[in-house]
Amino acid sequence: MTALSSTRAWYLRPFIILAIETGMRRGELLALQWSDIDFFSRLAVVEVSKNGHGRTVPLTPKAIEILIELPRRGKNVFPVKANAVRLAWERLRKRAGLEEVKMHSMRHEAISRMFEIGLTIPEVSVISGHRTLSCLQRYTHLKPENVAAKLARLSGQTS
Repeated sequence: MTALSSTRAWYLRPFIILAIETGMRRGELLALQWSDIDFFSRLAVVEVSKNGHGRTVPLTPKAIEILIELPRRGKNVFPVKANAVRLAWERLRKRAGLEEVKMHSMRHEAISRMFEIGLTIPEVSVISGHRTLSCLQRYTHLKPENVAAKLARLSGQTS
């Protein structure tokens, strides 16, 4: 996030935050249009995804905040090309010293966070669009210490 504060690409910070807040893929965010967003219901419609099926993604308060702050520069929320995002991401990760981290890692992070806050498998799959448990499991990177804390609460102990 510190490296993001010095980027010249106006769209990169909100793009990354939305990826983490929604679990949406790069292509889905780039295809997202203002007409796909229902601010009142806090939903974004993904017409077509990588698996060929659309879905409706619930938006977190942070996602809504980011979307409200974005300038409206056309019908697309992010009126930039995929290559521009890729190049800006490459520069950012080098500057941040995270050269192994891929843009798609934001989706993994988002899905792991969803599980960590207690969403169920069906709830996460609705958001992520995963149609099988085996595919969804590849995206979950739960922290053992969080699982241990839950187990402690289960037995009435606090940590």
